[in-house]
Amino acid sequence: MANPITTKILFSLLLSLLLVSSSLASSDVPFIVAHKKATPRSLKSGAERFSVSIDIYNQGSSTAYDITLTDDHWPKDIFDVVSGNTSHSWDRLDAGGLLSHSFELEGKVKGLFHGSPAVITFRIPTKAALQEAYSTPILPLDVLAEKPPVQKLELVSLLLESQTDKFISLSLFLSAVY
Repeated sequence: MANPITTKILFSLLLSLLLVSSSLASSDVPFIVAHKKATPRSLKSGAERFSVSIDIYNQGSSTAYDITLTDDHWPKDIFDVVSGNTSHSWDRLDAGGLLSHSFELEGKVKGLFHGSPAVITFRIPTKAALQEAYSTPILPLDVLAEKPPVQKLELVSLLLESQTDKFISLSLFLSAVY
């Protein structure tokens, strides 16, 4: 049997933790979540572009101000920025709001590239210091990789063929049962 004094202390500690966590959860602050993705697009032999997009969400309960996105971890010897900018600023992001930014890169050197998360800084009116958040990282990019050609019609044909076989088998089973 548990000691009554130990039980009271544990219960008090648990109650205190619940009160502290509920007060933190209900505090009036922005909570920034950012998702970064890079989508490859082959143009011609020897050239490949990547569309990079970053979505910034405010999942908190108050507005974030002076938001700055910086995504400058793209080496100039591997990538050229062909449209847009790798950084952007906004005045505010309301609670529950979304900001999006995109730019396009062209890969120059063949190889595997591991990207870094984008950095988002923002201001909270109740704090003097800028706050910082990071986006999700991207999957490694295989720049200028040789990809085998996709036979789209063959893939569709195989898919339809397998579905047709299943339908015929089901029809034969049902006709035998009834």
